[in-house]
Amino acid sequence: MLFDLDDTLLNRDQAVDHLFYLILDRFYQDLQHSVKNDMLQKFKAYDKKGYGISDKTTVLQSFFDEFPPSFRLPHHDMQDFWNDHFPLCFSINPQTLKIVQTIKMHVKVGIITNGTVQRQKAKIINTQLNSCFDDIIISEEVGYSKPDKRIFEYALHQLHVQPEDTLFVGDDLEKDIGGCQRANIKGIWFNPHRFTNDTDIKPYAEIQSLDQLVNG
Repeated sequence: MLFDLDDTLLNRDQAVDHLFYLILDRFYQDLQHSVKNDMLQKFKAYDKKGYGISDKTTVLQSFFDEFPPSFRLPHHDMQDFWNDHFPLCFSINPQTLKIVQTIKMHVKVGIITNGTVQRQKAKIINTQLNSCFDDIIISEEVGYSKPDKRIFEYALHQLHVQPEDTLFVGDDLEKDIGGCQRANIKGIWFNPHRFTNDTDIKPYAEIQSLDQLVNG
């Protein structure tokens, strides 16, 4: 069983919230409480525009331009700030670890994630996921990104398993489910927010919580 990382095993939205409050503490002094929520929504909007893009300088630059801070982070330090702090904003739900460990008792488990090696490895190590998986595939390391079927085929090769014996669990219909289906892997759509599927992609199954993988 293969898993996506961000917004499947890890709650990326929660981590973005944590990073935002870290930025407030570091760069904004004596801020009126009433503007914080508006700032958070704008920060999330800028983040999503840069989601899947390794350079996060634009996200921080846009945010600082709209809300000039008390102390401005130099432009050339923005990427390093994101790389150093964002992975530490992630936490793992103990139940998620338990589910993965239960599944691992029966089958091989792996992660396929898009992103930079530095950031994705830091998230995985910080949340102790590195000890749970037989293999971890990061797009920057292998040269292919989801939904390219080659990253899924690479994972199958590494784990010595056949596509018909494999399931992939992910939250993104196009990158995760569409991508794994191109490699003849059955895709389970992780959809905790119960979004409507308005695409032509038909998942093998849909779940709202990861415990459905072990509880049926």
